[in-house]
Amino acid sequence: MDLLNTLVDKGLRRELPTREEALAVLATSDDELLDVVAAAGKVRRQWFGRRVKLNYLVNLKSGLCPEDCSYCSQRLGSKAEILKYTWLKPEEASQAAAAGVAGGAKRVCLVASGRGPTDRDVERVGKTIEAIKEQNEGIEVCACLGLLSDGQAEKLREAGADAYNHNLNTSEATYGQITKTHTYADRVDTVEKAHAAGLSACSGLIAGMGETDEDLVDVVFSLRELDADSVPVNFLIPFEGTPLAKEWNLTPQRCLRILAMARFVCPDVEVRLAGGREVHLRSLQPLALNIVNSIFLGDYLTSEGQAGQADLDMIADAGFEVEGAGTTTLPAHRSDAAAAAGGGCGSGGGASLCGSGAGAASDADAAGCGSACGGCSGHAHAEAAPVAAQPAQAEPGALRSDLVAVRRRGAGTDIAPNA
Repeated sequence: MDLLNTLVDKGLRRELPTREEALAVLATSDDELLDVVAAAGKVRRQWFGRRVKLNYLVNLKSGLCPEDCSYCSQRLGSKAEILKYTWLKPEEASQAAAAGVAGGAKRVCLVASGRGPTDRDVERVGKTIEAIKEQNEGIEVCACLGLLSDGQAEKLREAGADAYNHNLNTSEATYGQITKTHTYADRVDTVEKAHAAGLSACSGLIAGMGETDEDLVDVVFSLRELDADSVPVNFLIPFEGTPLAKEWNLTPQRCLRILAMARFVCPDVEVRLAGGREVHLRSLQPLALNIVNSIFLGDYLTSEGQAGQADLDMIADAGFEVEGAGTTTLPAHRSDAAAAAGGGCGSGGGASLCGSGAGAASDADAAGCGSACGGCSGHAHAEAAPVAAQPAQAEPGALRSDLVAVRRRGAGTDIAPNA
């Protein structure tokens, strides 16, 4: 297939595909799906081998967010029956993080609901970062606290943060349909602040919110221009009690095409399979490992993932290996540039471009989360709740609450996590 040969050649050279080529990936047929996965796999192996980086979410503060993001179970007015609690103490967060590290996680992602942190919140998170790093040598820490004010990214960097997550979520053209309490430009500004402070930029998207193929290509091209080191690809978890509760638009096949398109556009960055993978990819999750090089271990922010051991078994059974703490995630041309710029972590620093020809500046959940807030998914915890048998494709507009397991364990509860 000429299209795929062209995309592989460009990916191996870090050359940006055309928008038409990216759209063509999303338009491929099911008969061509394995060819698409194989082609994306060639690019993935060129830059990341067969390594899979594990990330672990710790939800520092859950629920009661003043923002109105339509996809989020923590949003203003949400009727989703999720856990709600205020800030975890540093020692509590460190204990929660230890469960993920014990399961093989290389990065801990600290997430807090809200529009953005106060300076006092930043100090609080700084102490949490210090506590985690004291107990876990070599662990990367990514903060995800919402919109940043001037100077806050620098304070997080001084406290030991390696990265900052703030997702673009969707295209600039449709952003106003999803969120009205802040703008796409606000998100761009926060990612730029993180970059300028020397933090590795983590910024991704949420698919399945009713967007078009053009929207998906727009947001991934914006992420390339933004020069994010990590690109989490989330799939909407339609929580009951949120405006997008009936948006069951994804199939496993479409999810794989979206992941492949992201890999072709950003060939040498950490493409992370994030929230909603268990719900939408289901039995095809192992195939996705041929495209992505990073996943979240265990649960998410407000929804349960599959058990941490099941994630580890899946990686091993698919012929991949967990990336060790002593391994630099990003290829040398990105990680070396990051080190020269004095920023970033083992995952890269945010200085070099996603590929030759990338530009600058573009965006990222009012309380974001690299894992998606497909309803603000979340964090790792005890044995996974069983998931009911599922048809291959949901009826458009049908409620599928049988597939959404709301998190009831881990940080903020008395029940141990499942990692």
